[in-house]
Amino acid sequence: MDIIICGAGRVGYGIARRLAAENNSVTVVDISADLVQTISTELDVRGIIGHGSHPSILKLAGAESADMIIAVTYSDEVNMVACQVSHSLFGTPMKIARVRAQDYLKDTWRDLYTRENMPIDIIISPEIEIGKAVLRRLNTPGAFDVVPFAGGLVQLIGIKVDEDCPIINMPIRQVGELFPDLNATIVGVFRDRQFFAPDPDDQLAIDDEVYFVVEAAHAGRLLDIIGSDEEKARYVVIFGGGNVGAYVAKELEKVTGVRVRVVEADKAKAEAVADMLDHTVVLCGDALSAAVQEEAGVRDAQGVLCLTNDDKTNILAGIMAKSMGDAQVFSLVNDVSLLDIKSSLDIDMIIDPRATTVSSILRHVRKGRILDVFALEGGAAEVMEGEVLDTSPLAGKTLAEATIPDDIVIGAIIRAGDVLKPTPDLTILTRDHVVLLADKSALKHVENLFRVSADYF
Repeated sequence: MDIIICGAGRVGYGIARRLAAENNSVTVVDISADLVQTISTELDVRGIIGHGSHPSILKLAGAESADMIIAVTYSDEVNMVACQVSHSLFGTPMKIARVRAQDYLKDTWRDLYTRENMPIDIIISPEIEIGKAVLRRLNTPGAFDVVPFAGGLVQLIGIKVDEDCPIINMPIRQVGELFPDLNATIVGVFRDRQFFAPDPDDQLAIDDEVYFVVEAAHAGRLLDIIGSDEEKARYVVIFGGGNVGAYVAKELEKVTGVRVRVVEADKAKAEAVADMLDHTVVLCGDALSAAVQEEAGVRDAQGVLCLTNDDKTNILAGIMAKSMGDAQVFSLVNDVSLLDIKSSLDIDMIIDPRATTVSSILRHVRKGRILDVFALEGGAAEVMEGEVLDTSPLAGKTLAEATIPDDIVIGAIIRAGDVLKPTPDLTILTRDHVVLLADKSALKHVENLFRVSADYF
């Protein structure tokens, strides 16, 4: 595919790296000469210095023949205009824009994004996606990652293995034998900074980060078996009253029995958040102040969410909160270089907004009938949901008969609303949905499994 990416910041860089590695033709546009120099030197992409919404720059980038434009600059307005210009002047088929300002996303203005008005095919709102990820984690204590698939029927759950876990030091194939009624499949393991798709004879070890695909109705039992005894947080402190913090606080207000306090350093922003929330206490203060943390009630909180716009504040405030009480602490970290030290930090969950945004975009880049995508461990693998069509090499075959590489692990089959556990004798039918994990080396093979013929249209 020929793809134009407007914006060479962290998100643009991450998307360019992923797409270029898959042999797409990628051109990156940014007004910063330094960013363009860096991205064109380090990645196999073409770099152009210029304003991403200017027609002459888009033409220079190849918009006349591009299959897709992905606008992820820091300006919502530039992203929106870049998509409009690409449509109106160059007929670019697929247009994706990152939009942060929530006013643009209100239901009141939903008619704005039509082909007659502003023809943006896909709008990515990273703040909302991050907020939803935080809420899912709060609702699933004991897991470090929770991602829904198949309309919520299936979940991808990441769990860290400790010494009390009953399934360590046993072949993975025996887990199903030990718990035959548990509809869960181990699809990936992160160990010693290396990710791999496990074989049935592999064994789990202490401190492994294990990814399960599980029927949503069985998620609680899975966590009980693995050994988590955490309870849902009833008192939550949020540091940061920006888009993410305000969204999470607003959603938590809807949950009966949950108390929330928000701490925001900027007075004007604190007042704006207080006006937006109904019964949440909002404090104006520094997250790195021990006195402010005491006043916010960190010592008694079950959950502390560090969601400011400053990575160092989020990390240090999280460490302070851990030393003060027993809360589960989440910290938002944008700088990818800081993610390498996450294992040495006394923080329960590091939230990487770039990974969330990249996953949102990848689901629209993948070919065939791939309905959803979530990238794991910096792109080492992807979990996908795909629909089986008549043209799929899976259709009409049992899993034993299908040619599935070792670096692809089937997690679940969804058929007419039922979640089926993958077994060698299970026959895949047309219109089945398959949730699987694929190592980055197997992504093209996955697209072939869900390929679409011209007859489909």
